[in-house]
Amino acid sequence: MFNKLLPIAIMSCALAACTTSPTGRSQLIFMPDNQVNQMGLQAFDTLKRDKKISYNSQYNQATTCIANAITQVVGGNWEVVVFEDSTPNAFALPGNKIGVYTGMLQLVSNQDQLAAVIGHEIGHVLAKHSNERASQEMAMSQGMNILQAIAMPTSPLGQLGFGLLGVGAEYGVLKPYGRTQESEADMIGVDLMAKAGFDPRNSVGLWQRMEQATQGKQPVEFMSTHPSHATRIQDLEQHMPQAMALYQQAQSTGKQPHCL
Repeated sequence: MFNKLLPIAIMSCALAACTTSPTGRSQLIFMPDNQVNQMGLQAFDTLKRDKKISYNSQYNQATTCIANAITQVVGGNWEVVVFEDSTPNAFALPGNKIGVYTGMLQLVSNQDQLAAVIGHEIGHVLAKHSNERASQEMAMSQGMNILQAIAMPTSPLGQLGFGLLGVGAEYGVLKPYGRTQESEADMIGVDLMAKAGFDPRNSVGLWQRMEQATQGKQPVEFMSTHPSHATRIQDLEQHMPQAMALYQQAQSTGKQPHCL
């Protein structure tokens, strides 16, 4: 019955423009938020079980300080974990989970650059990009039970689930966000960091630094599915007047974080 009704639901949803992202983009989303959040929670528990957690006090203090400043803007209780991994990478998952690799902390040069990374990843969560991808995947697969498969990350279905959440590279598969979603997360993220009192101009410096780190090499995992450096920087610079206005407003109200 579910398989018969699903195409009708999808078509009705598409015609009705199911939901609208924070930037005003229409999205096809029909999976319940609590189910996608459960996917995120299960995935995060699996990562904490399988990956080494860093207990470097400096890394943890700086990351938590920056993440807390940004999540205060969006609300909710967020768990932040630093993973011992030399890859310059970070992610945020539905269910309010944030992971940052030590390689990313070693790459950034100041708190504002790390704020740009964390803001970007939280932007994916706020825009429900995982739900959007999972809904599209479910529409194509006629209702696979991805949620249960998250507990078995090395299974084909489990790999798909992790890939939809954006952390599938851990298990040899990554379902990339589309460029539209990546650009959207950039805009949301730079506004979030600005509202939290971090200088949004450093978001441009972050991507310039990432570009330098990958010259002559394969793109690092964090950038492998993202728009080109030039496109990303150009879009951020065009958006900068709006972000700077938010930053100046935050500064005037006393939001001046000192984390890193």
